[in-house]
Amino acid sequence: MLNKKSVDDINVKGKRVLIRCDFNVPLKDGEITDENRINAALPTIKKVMNDGGKVILCSHLGKPKGEPKPELSLAPVAKRLSEKLGKEVVFAADDNVVGENAKKAVAEMNDGDVVLLQNTRYRAEETKNGEALSKDLASLCDIFVNDAFGTAHRAHCSNVGVTEYVDTAVVGYLMQKEIDFLGNAVNNPERPFVSILGGAKVADKLNVINNLLEKCDTLIIGGGMAYTFLKAKGYEVGTSLVDDSKIDYCKEMMAKAEELGKKLLLPIDTTITKDFPDPIDAEIEITVVDSNKIPADMMGLDIGTKTAELFASEVKSAKTVVWNGPMGVFENPILAKGTMAVAKALADTDATTIIGGGDSAAAVNQLGFGDKMTHISTGGGASLEFLEGKDLPGVVAANDK
Repeated sequence: MLNKKSVDDINVKGKRVLIRCDFNVPLKDGEITDENRINAALPTIKKVMNDGGKVILCSHLGKPKGEPKPELSLAPVAKRLSEKLGKEVVFAADDNVVGENAKKAVAEMNDGDVVLLQNTRYRAEETKNGEALSKDLASLCDIFVNDAFGTAHRAHCSNVGVTEYVDTAVVGYLMQKEIDFLGNAVNNPERPFVSILGGAKVADKLNVINNLLEKCDTLIIGGGMAYTFLKAKGYEVGTSLVDDSKIDYCKEMMAKAEELGKKLLLPIDTTITKDFPDPIDAEIEITVVDSNKIPADMMGLDIGTKTAELFASEVKSAKTVVWNGPMGVFENPILAKGTMAVAKALADTDATTIIGGGDSAAAVNQLGFGDKMTHISTGGGASLEFLEGKDLPGVVAANDK
């Protein structure tokens, strides 16, 4: 899955090149509130433009569920892209994505021109990988470039189906970077390799825990999912989040770690409070107690100070660190300390540090450590499936080298 042709391996001069980007950006009153995904797509777009390709861009935005929703139009993205590229990006406003506007715009293109198609999810068959839309998209281009890692774990028309009807399908720079960092981290890491998993639910990370235990030297578990492990050890966890159906699984994983001679670190102390904060950033009273001394009427919402030190010291000696999922309710400043300590430890180390998208990426950026990480993945679900060791359909569909 890792040895794919990229935009550097093809000649695009005079060719129509369809690039699948991830322009799934947050909008408020028609304005884009975070441009990270647009910025991330620019290197691939500029490469094809500068090499004389005719650039046709496509993406989904939100969940219009197969029907045109004006508030989920990609028009604001076309406007912002025009400003960033210093060149008009022609927006083909077809509710059926590939309609008269798109066909006309593509027919009139000169080398280096850019056209953006309407939200691919305006068509119901996009998410079902239906043949009609796949063929429609392929009819516009000679070459397909997939640069949307955020949807690589899904088989849709605009990232998988279209490849069946074009001869040349390659990956863009963003996709290549994700494959390089996540792929190498998991399959060929520089050791010691430390994995840090957090977030709320064990169920979301079952296969990740299992796969990473075989690959890493130390597995650190924090966040809400740690309480199921602590309960599996026989501790009282009070009213903390627990998935009782996964207790046996947690016991199995602890036994597996011992069997493989891997370190599995759980919180040794925890930050507790009476009730979950409402609103989420409300001021609350907290206490820090040892993990085996949580009162029956209290809940753990962050790792404690001793745990933060323990996790941070483990990171210091690592050569590769992969982190997915916050250590606590980081949206609340009082409960962000554990996540902050781990982020700081990663920022201070010389190791290759990879953040696996989603909440961890949001936390690292929000806490101001984003620029200190080696790589922050652009795909939450996709990076999780990568860490599970699964093949991603969007990557598999590209031509092999």
